[in-house]
Order: sequence, then C-alpha cells, then structure tokens
Amino acid sequence: MRRSKTLPPLESLRVFHEVARQSGFRKAGDALLISQSAVSHHIRKLEDMLGRPLFRRHSKSISLTDAGQEMLEATQAGFDLIAEAAARLRQSDETAPLRISLLPSFATNWLLPRIDGFRTRHSDIEVQLDPTLALADLANGEADLAIRYGSRPLVPHCRKLFAEELCPAVSADYPARMSIRAPSDVLAYPLLDSQGSHDWRIWLEANGLDPSKGQFMQLRDYNVVLEAIASGLGIGMARKRLVSGQIASGRIQPCFERGVTTDQASHWLIARGDQVQHPATKIFIKWLIAECADTD
Repeated sequence: MRRSKTLPPLESLRVFHEVARQSGFRKAGDALLISQSAVSHHIRKLEDMLGRPLFRRHSKSISLTDAGQEMLEATQAGFDLIAEAAARLRQSDETAPLRISLLPSFATNWLLPRIDGFRTRHSDIEVQLDPTLALADLANGEADLAIRYGSRPLVPHCRKLFAEELCPAVSADYPARMSIRAPSDVLAYPLLDSQGSHDWRIWLEANGLDPSKGQFMQLRDYNVVLEAIASGLGIGMARKRLVSGQIASGRIQPCFERGVTTDQASHWLIARGDQVQHPATKIFIKWLIAECADTD
C-alpha cells in the first residue's frame, strides 16, 4: 500500500502521542515495548516530515514545542474519534469477543487454571486474553478490561481484585535454604526481581531493611523470576496468592511463614468506561470477583 505524502505514518503518530503522554522517550519505549532508539527514530522521522521540532530537549527532560502541542491535540482528537467509532461498532454487536489485557504471570498462574469454569458456564461469551507487559490503552480501545499489578491505578472504573502476600522463596534444593532464618539473612544471596516491580522494596522496608543493600538480578518478566527461583538461581519474591499452585506443588518454597500484605502489591481490574454496562463485561466481572474472593 502506497503511503500518503501528507499524512504521517500512523505508528510514528502513536509513538509521538505516547512520548508526549509519558513525558519521556524511555518511558514511552517501555509502554510500547520498543527500544528508546526506535522511539527516537519515529520522532525524528515525524519531525523531518513536518519540517519542525516537536519537542524541546532539556538535560534531563523534554517538553512540547508549540508545534508539538498542536500535533498532540490533533492526534488525541483523531485517536478519540477512532476509539469512539470502534466502541460504537462493538456495542452494536453483542457477540463481539471480550478482550482482556493482563500480565503474562497473572494469565499463566491464576486465570488460565480457572477460565474453563467461566467458559463452561458462559459458552456464548468469547474471551480473548492478551498477556502482555505493555499497558493497554483502554481509552483508545486497545482492550475492554485490564488486570494490573502494583499500587492502585489512578483511573476510573477500577477495583481491587485481591492484595498479595509477599514472601521470599527458594527452590526445595537451594543450598542456602536452611540458612535463611531471619529477614536480614536474604541480603547475603542473589535477589531475583522483575523489572518495574516494587515487591522487594516493599518487603525489605516492612522488615526494617535497606533495599540498597540487596544484590539484585533484574529479569524482564515475573514468570522468568519464578523459573529462576525453581532453577536455584537465587531468592525470589513469591506473590503467594498468585502462585499458590506452585507453592502447593513444592516447586517453590517460602522462606518464612508470614509475608507482607499491602495495597501497593495488589491486583486491580480496570474497565473501559463505555464497556462497563456491556452484558458480557458485567457477567465476566461478576465471575472474576467471585473467583478472587476464594483466593482471599
């Protein structure tokens, strides 16, 4: 398909919009799951096409130029129109699939073992799961529901599913397992952590320990952390309610009887505003909340 000579590439506009929204190239890259250099390439291409800069580059920050502000308003209006049209089309079709964005670790360890129960009861509702580390933009129609982890997202139509119980864990044959008797003992060993997670900071501070003293190994995804724990590569932070199956099987073993529970380490359900009253959405949310009550 031939590209328009006047319309900028849609992907570059999306990257620009995310950079402006996140106020940073690296944050935009993390949200879109592309490298910072790829973000810079899209912005340069857009600025070259328009013949003017869209951002002012400061030493540690960026800001929109007048042209950038004008382009942001235009892209936001355009994306809003597309999202509204998609929402109208989806609402007119009661059989449209329910699209759920969620972390791969939540899908693998919690939802997939339970989803057959929903499908058996509601075979007429098609559920599409999108396990991803990227934050789906519900406002722009990328998903109908999202399940996220951490502190409460500052968005409308959000409710807590359940709070985690955080506790360091190792494999059954981890050489130092019997030597870990007090919280401070974990600081002598490699601490496995997933990027963007605050689990270790929360647990260490709750136990009066300094997170800067930890020997952290950063891994991309929490599922990889679980594999690293089971492989004996170090001590990982078990989200005990999420991985109760792996604990019950003995694949990973908590180091202490009690963990730390806080809203800062919780699972949250977010619904797109126009989707809240959709019959399929209401049925799925009701089922999900009932399942989460059993988790607590």
